[in-house]
Amino acid sequence: MRAFCILLSLVVSTSVAAQSYPSKPIRYIVPFPPGGSSDLIARAIAPKMSEKLGQPIVVENRPGAGGMLGVDAVAKAAPDGYTIGLAAAGALSSNVHLYPNMPFNPEKDLAPISNLAMIPFFLVAHPSAASSIRELIEQAKARPGALSYGHGGQGSTMHLAGELLNMLAKVNVQAVPYKGSAPVSSDVLGNQVPFGVVDVPSAISNVRAGKLRALAVTSKTRIAAAPDVPTFEEAGVPGYEAVGWFGSVAPAGTPKAIIDRLNAETRAALALPDVRQRAIDSGTEPATTTPEEFAAYIREETKKWGEVVKAGNIKLQ
Repeated sequence: MRAFCILLSLVVSTSVAAQSYPSKPIRYIVPFPPGGSSDLIARAIAPKMSEKLGQPIVVENRPGAGGMLGVDAVAKAAPDGYTIGLAAAGALSSNVHLYPNMPFNPEKDLAPISNLAMIPFFLVAHPSAASSIRELIEQAKARPGALSYGHGGQGSTMHLAGELLNMLAKVNVQAVPYKGSAPVSSDVLGNQVPFGVVDVPSAISNVRAGKLRALAVTSKTRIAAAPDVPTFEEAGVPGYEAVGWFGSVAPAGTPKAIIDRLNAETRAALALPDVRQRAIDSGTEPATTTPEEFAAYIREETKKWGEVVKAGNIKLQ
């Protein structure tokens, strides 16, 4: 009986806390420097959410360790809804397969709130290289290991996107690491490397000018910024999808009522036309979810990238 009373007391106190939430400012940790797409979206939705919640949402940039430092701070915060954060695909899915020791367990230490946006990539080619994905695959099968593609960093989603093509198409196109998308686009433009997996903003102007050929976009559907560029599935690689993404998370143990409130206000804020347009202008595609959908997506992505890391024998130097 005593145990039941204690449990009932905890349930009631949690319910009361959720009903009075929020009663003070909320800290929103962004694990990247100011100015990037994730930071821009966080700063776009924060004031809109503040209006509905009746408390300030203070965006705090805490970059470091490839986005894991800030997420670790969220994971170790009190689960009361007053510290939440933004987390990207690496920290929530692929990094568990790349780092021998993570400072937090994404599944056990974090509570998903909502996905926010996805970041599609282009597979671009110099105009003198293959004119389609099918031609690229044919060339790669005829000369295993002879072709190469540039990507934005060892273990990045752009790197994994190229390795997913290798795995699904059963080819061996060699990966060449760069520090970001811009130098990859530049070297493909100069024919220093024939292909590259790059973010859309770094290549879109040259694609539109015909200086770079976008063979495919890595998302499941075509994107508004380049409606003429086919998806990998349309180009002949069934089951292919490889996008960057990021969403909002809270510490594990945060009451469900608070998670649901934050989810509702997040989705409402990102649905506003001006906020949505700011997200698109930053090179992302808005993509909100329920907490349950986001949790399921994280599990799917973790499984997929684990298979790709293993198949490509990818290791961080």
